[in-house]
Amino acid sequence: MASIEEVAKLAGVSTATVSRALSGRGHVSPASRAKVEKAAGQLGYVVSSNASSLASGRTRNIGVVVPFLNRWFFSSVLEGAQQALLRHGYDLTLYNLAGDGQERASVFEHFLMRQRVDAVIAVSLELTPPEVTRLHELGKPLVGVGGPIPGVHTLAIDDGAIAKLATEHLISLGHTRIAHIGGSSEFDLDFHLPSHRRIGYESALTEAGLTVDPRLFAAADFMVPGGYTAAKQLLGNPRDRPTAIFAASDEMAFGSILAARDLGLSVPGDVSIVGIDDHDLAEFFGLTTVAQFPRVQGERAVDVLMNELEPGRGEVPAPTATPLPYELRVRSSTARPAA
Repeated sequence: MASIEEVAKLAGVSTATVSRALSGRGHVSPASRAKVEKAAGQLGYVVSSNASSLASGRTRNIGVVVPFLNRWFFSSVLEGAQQALLRHGYDLTLYNLAGDGQERASVFEHFLMRQRVDAVIAVSLELTPPEVTRLHELGKPLVGVGGPIPGVHTLAIDDGAIAKLATEHLISLGHTRIAHIGGSSEFDLDFHLPSHRRIGYESALTEAGLTVDPRLFAAADFMVPGGYTAAKQLLGNPRDRPTAIFAASDEMAFGSILAARDLGLSVPGDVSIVGIDDHDLAEFFGLTTVAQFPRVQGERAVDVLMNELEPGRGEVPAPTATPLPYELRVRSSTARPAA
């Protein structure tokens, strides 16, 4: 196999430039990078990951820990993080905690401790002080996505504000009898997302002078079938039917739309429906929703880590909670209530 010196000679650059261009570490002009990549391709030169790791003490591998993988939100955050890591020349190791509950202990007590990763991104996991301490003692940079974690730089979404915005949209249209499909108690764990979204919903009602009716709440599992079942219960009684539904996830909102149609109801003629996420299928369903840009969340988490892993990229942020953006996107699933 060709040597790095041969690549540098053919490209007309230094060996240091070849190393930076092919490893993704450090600044290289686009013109020089193109020359190096062309020369490496002609010579069949491949960077040795083992040699690079021995020289730098780094594996160029980032661990990403998620509570579920079969949910659109988590897979979208993961997609954003992976694409950003590829641009920086890093690999990704995924740790999926879905299972019987023992996975979390194994990941934080064993797998991440083996120093196979340079840093960790924790998605929607409220890390405990011992988990944070273990990673800090090993010198592993850590960023959280989802909510505040003491001593850790986190990207936090304001679930209460998102839910309040969605509910206020329905109120602004003239709806006064608004149901909420939220998460069941089994999902009210890390960062208490279901509780915060229910609080935001109730806060919007209270500030508008509307009564919070517990009969208008139904719990589900953030999935389409769960939203379908919950919506059928809420919409099944024609004498006590809400004119609008705020679902705590787009997938539950999709289920609500399907349930309404199966009951012979028109969306939004008989019932308006709004969700949270801006799922890839939201536009197909015509769903009004609050976008929370999960792929951007993954990309921003990588940017925070790169500032710490790659010297000279910028100032290392202090451990704090950085608010994440969100945006109401109005589509055809919401309208003024029928007269």
